Amino acid sequence: MEASFLGGAGEVGRSAVLVDDSLLLDYGVLASDPPQYPVQTPEPDAVVASHGHLDHVGAVPALLKGRRRPDVHWTPPTGELTQLLANDTLKLHGGSPRCPFTDEHVSRLGEVERRHGYEEPFAVEAGGTTYEVTLFDAGHIPGSAHVLVDDGETRLLYTGDFHTDDQRIVAGTTARPDADVVICESTYSDVTHDDRADVERGFVASVEETLWEGGTVVVPAFAIGRTQELLLVCAAHDLPCYVDGMGTEVTAMLRHHPEFVRDAEALRRAAGHARVVTGRDGQRRRITDQPTVIVTTSGMLSGGPAMTYIPAVRGTPVNKVTMTGYQVEGTPGRQLLETGTATIDGRPMSVSAQVEQYDFSAHADRDGLRGFLDAYRDTRVLVTHGDRCGRFAESLRAAGFDASAPTLGTTVSV
Repeated sequence: MEASFLGGAGEVGRSAVLVDDSLLLDYGVLASDPPQYPVQTPEPDAVVASHGHLDHVGAVPALLKGRRRPDVHWTPPTGELTQLLANDTLKLHGGSPRCPFTDEHVSRLGEVERRHGYEEPFAVEAGGTTYEVTLFDAGHIPGSAHVLVDDGETRLLYTGDFHTDDQRIVAGTTARPDADVVICESTYSDVTHDDRADVERGFVASVEETLWEGGTVVVPAFAIGRTQELLLVCAAHDLPCYVDGMGTEVTAMLRHHPEFVRDAEALRRAAGHARVVTGRDGQRRRITDQPTVIVTTSGMLSGGPAMTYIPAVRGTPVNKVTMTGYQVEGTPGRQLLETGTATIDGRPMSVSAQVEQYDFSAHADRDGLRGFLDAYRDTRVLVTHGDRCGRFAESLRAAGFDASAPTLGTTVSV
């Protein structure tokens, strides 16, 4: 078996691993300006997607150009999330070189998708080989999966993104399937997350203080996973909140797949607790005069309703902007945290409102990664999806693992 790393090697974004030149695992986008896509445009016979985040499935419709119709395998939430993301990409960039597909290619997803549950092995024909593929709950977002690929000789485990600790929206992964080689993410390989309960308590205390002082709290959040987590937190602590952006559609969709969330009833209550913003800028500006929480896209301030909210609250020191997710280098969110300014619609803006960051990460940290990999001490480990892949692989080797970090564009025999 061979694995070619077309994206996600030594970077966070555009994940794409091609197995034996025929079976593609993920096909994502790197959130930069302009967006970056995998270094090759493969023509696979089949695709398996680990989960519905832009950096893992954002370019999947581009695989359906011309006469190409590879089957695309995923869980039901991943399929629906990919469709949502693709339509949003078309709305933002359709018809420009920034978008590698059209609405015609997106419509073909419904023809080629094949949906699967967890731990239900299925056969995939690709390149003359029949692979047995099994998806395991990865504990990252609803529908996220570890992907186990077995060609009869080698068992390859592609972890995708995963978390070993519980979140309100999903429980941490407990799956440790037997494997001969593991392709492992490493986003937070040099970070130790604070205890999630402590993070939540700190967030709630900060929000309550701002609301008591009459301020507004803007919470930029990823539409998929993070928005629902924050709505669950707000509902659990009875914090008044609005929800804006794609996260409203995602929340509604996930309620149709209760088996993929940790507590479907809690999600129902959280959805009812939050007031939905209809999308008019006039309404958004009025909301920013209220003592309330606004959970809104985008999580890195690179678009979405946040472009209205940040300018509206930035000039008042009692207001707060609370960042809750990973900020890719070069994004306005990263800029805001590092400099106290944010470039909104091409204009640098100083932000007098308080800016805070809370670690609501949906990824395993250093201890979580090592704890997961303890089950694979006699297994070859290939480290990907991180800014410091080589360093993490070196630390694993020092601990006795057979570990390395493939470079972008290389092919490794496994």
